[in-house]
This record gives sequence, C-alpha cells and structure tokens, in this order.
Amino acid sequence: MMKVPWLNKSSFSPKKTPTRKASVSLSSKDLSPKRIEKELGPNVGEIRICLGDQQAVFDGGLWVPETGKASGTFKENEKLKKEVKKLEEENNLLKIKFELLLDMLTQTTAEATQDREELESLRNKLHHNKKRVAV
Repeated sequence: MMKVPWLNKSSFSPKKTPTRKASVSLSSKDLSPKRIEKELGPNVGEIRICLGDQQAVFDGGLWVPETGKASGTFKENEKLKKEVKKLEEENNLLKIKFELLLDMLTQTTAEATQDREELESLRNKLHHNKKRVAV
C-alpha cells in the first residue's frame, strides 16, 4: 500500500483564525442607555441585516424583509392581517348590534303580548258589564 504524504493526519494543522476585534464594545454587562449612547451615538437608527440578496430591518421586535421574494410576501401578509383584524372588529360590532336588536324585539313582543292580554281583559269586563245592565 502506498502512503500519501498529504493524508497524514498528524502533519495537517490549519492556521489559527485571528480573533476578531469588535468595533463596538457592547460585550460588557453595562448596557445602560447612557453607555449605549456613548458607544453608538445619540441616534442608533434602524438595525439592518443583509443576507445574500435579501435585506431586512428590525422593527418592533420583528425582522421585516425589505428586498427579495420574502419582502413582497411579508407586505402582503401584513396587509391581509390588518384586513382580517378590521373585519373581525366589524363582525364583533355587528354581533353586538344583532344582540341589542334581538333584545329590543323580545321586549317589544313581550309588551305587545301584555297589552293584548290587558285589552282582552278589559273587553271581557266590558262585555260582562253590558250583560249585567241588560238583565
């Protein structure tokens, strides 16, 4: 069997990667607003990231894609979410109005029934009194 010198495991040793130097020293535990302002300046601005052909910005706790295929989909999804929320609120309002109208109809029906019964009672008394006077 033939020995290949570059496959010798003991002779292979890659160069060590030098440690990176951070341009901003936020690695310490002190992340107070004054410290951040001192390190980054008064206007930090938006946090942006670029991965390949896609760019995103950190907004309100979410990564919002600005370019690429995901951007159009994200914007359409956000638009649809707003529309769904609006329709749910409108639906809830219509349910409340329906319940209110149903309550009003029930009350009106009960009052009409009560009035009809009272009218029948008065008619019966009047008819009964006419029979007494006639006798």
